[in-house]
Amino acid sequence: MTTPIFSNIALLAVIVPMTTSAALAQDQGPKPRNRAEAVDVVRGLRRIATPHGIERDTTVMIGGILQAITIRGDNVDNPILLVIHGGPGYVETPLSWWYARGWEEYFTVVQWDQRGAGKTYLINDPKVVAPTMTPARMVADAEEMAAWLRQTFHRRKIFVWAHSWGSYMGLELARRHPDWLYAYIATGQIVNAPQSERRAYVFALDSARADHNAKAVAELQSIKPYPKPGAPPAVHDIMIVHRWSDWYGGVMAYRHDQEEESHAGRLSPDYSDAQAPHIFDGNDFSEKYLLSATMSFDFTGVTRVDCPMILLEGRHDETTNSDLAYAWFQKLSAPGKRFVWFENSAHEPESEEPGKFLISLVDYALPYAVGPPAATPGGAMARPTP
Repeated sequence: MTTPIFSNIALLAVIVPMTTSAALAQDQGPKPRNRAEAVDVVRGLRRIATPHGIERDTTVMIGGILQAITIRGDNVDNPILLVIHGGPGYVETPLSWWYARGWEEYFTVVQWDQRGAGKTYLINDPKVVAPTMTPARMVADAEEMAAWLRQTFHRRKIFVWAHSWGSYMGLELARRHPDWLYAYIATGQIVNAPQSERRAYVFALDSARADHNAKAVAELQSIKPYPKPGAPPAVHDIMIVHRWSDWYGGVMAYRHDQEEESHAGRLSPDYSDAQAPHIFDGNDFSEKYLLSATMSFDFTGVTRVDCPMILLEGRHDETTNSDLAYAWFQKLSAPGKRFVWFENSAHEPESEEPGKFLISLVDYALPYAVGPPAATPGGAMARPTP
């Protein structure tokens, strides 16, 4: 039987677009082909799909301004872990998609972009925020954030992990409100900032001389003595010291910088396409107001903290000297103590040795939350799943 001509025409009308679309897709290549598609892949891989999970990107009114947080975890009843990032101004949220996904199986992880940092910097007027950029206000923000989490999730206690600059805020929180914390966890703990800076300078200069790096030696010698007695070091001088300390492995062991981490951070689904190029715009802003003051912090006189303490420290950290942290920790009195060395890390063991970091959180921190539920009276009972 002969097929009618109009049927052949109709069939061609279907086949040609399909063929053209397939050829076009083949020409474009497989995904991801741009940031938006790459971010979609990351978003899909880390999607919280468990029945009792939580995946929230929101803002909270803290200290009179909106501050950005993400709240993520496979079981909302797991203990809360508040991240207090370093810098000042260097947010942890952008890279957490890579190194912290495993944390979310055991904790409800709260990533917080502090005042003057990350998304919080981008959604507020810097001129309004600038007068409030003081160490005292930052500590007050940490207190408010911890209180908000305890109230919102009906918890008597939470965990805090503080990094570098954030360890100033975290330690103050632990000292003022030990009853709020299962344990205080820190990495890059600030102990004696002036002495740490002196050691960073010596490390950078010795390394530059051994490397016959005339440029580095000249720059470092131009600011000696460092730090100058009687005043916090200028931001310009701090940048010189840490440029070369970082270069010789003081921030990332066996690597010159954190360039890969910065690039990976821009793949974070927690920031829009418009925000992604500006994730770290708050660094210079925060450093302008807080960095010099940070260099005067000295906690060597603190001999007791009334909550459990866990320090997770990189053996090669010259940014906040880990040998000073170890010596201080040995003398510190606390209800429970644990110090963990990361032998292949400097200032960023959560990124440099993420597997060991997760195991350390699970083995040494989580047991403090296992036992009687830690909910507030009348609140939701929260028994973590180990």
